[in-house]
Amino acid sequence: MSVFINKDTKLVVQGITGRDGSFHTKQMIDFGTQVVAGVTPGKGGQTFEGKVPVFNTVADAVSKTGANTSVIYVPPMFAADAIMEAADAGVKLIVAITEGVPVLDMTKAWPFVKERGARLIGPNCPGLISAGQSKVGIIPARIVTPGPVGIVSRSGTLTYEVVYQLTRAGLGQTTCVGIGGDPINGTNFIDCLAAFEADPETKVICMMGEIGGTDEQDAARYVKEKMKKPVVGFIAGQTAPPGRRMGHAGAIISGSSGTAAEKIQAFKDAGIAVANRPVEFVDLVKQKL
Repeated sequence: MSVFINKDTKLVVQGITGRDGSFHTKQMIDFGTQVVAGVTPGKGGQTFEGKVPVFNTVADAVSKTGANTSVIYVPPMFAADAIMEAADAGVKLIVAITEGVPVLDMTKAWPFVKERGARLIGPNCPGLISAGQSKVGIIPARIVTPGPVGIVSRSGTLTYEVVYQLTRAGLGQTTCVGIGGDPINGTNFIDCLAAFEADPETKVICMMGEIGGTDEQDAARYVKEKMKKPVVGFIAGQTAPPGRRMGHAGAIISGSSGTAAEKIQAFKDAGIAVANRPVEFVDLVKQKL
């Protein structure tokens, strides 16, 4: 099985005619994703690649095609509005790839999404992919293969590295989810851990965190108190100097709660096996299967 997306996912691409949107839409179609619609205001009535209808609004796209999932490739200044438009149109899963969305914009968009009962993944994330099922976002399809490992990560490139190492070792994945590293994002570690715990085909979960905030500590407590499936973890940014942001807007150490050492200790206290390098996930996962 998989979490959040599957073969029944019907995808609308917001920003389908832009550079990034068009490139990644082709990749998603090639993977087998049901891309049923695109949205670019002012370009309604056109088609993408001669087969995907383009609409002016998400509401029109949902009404005409039954789209239940959206992926967003629009500039940062328009991303929050795009998120809210999708939620208002009844889309139940919204994946925001856009990087650099203002935090103030997200303070409006995130409550709006929750009020409408939708799930948001991102912003500033690579999206998610379920091997043999569906791809929504930018995770390279060639590195995944079906198997029993669930992946959740704040870092996109770290996700790719771990998935690649696992696939090389013959350890396939159920779903790989990149939740993004912004201070305000829609889906957190605990949401994904709960989904993997409920998925009968996921046997082991790999969780990759990074410095900044307390999401990893919260996730560690959840693992200790609620989960039966084994979890292996990694914390990026172990050599980062205090007070300096490293890549993600949320990756900044404030006091002692956001340090790599504090997060690693929280993992160990919760019984989470910790990798020192991404390649070590292979042996740790093998030990848990």
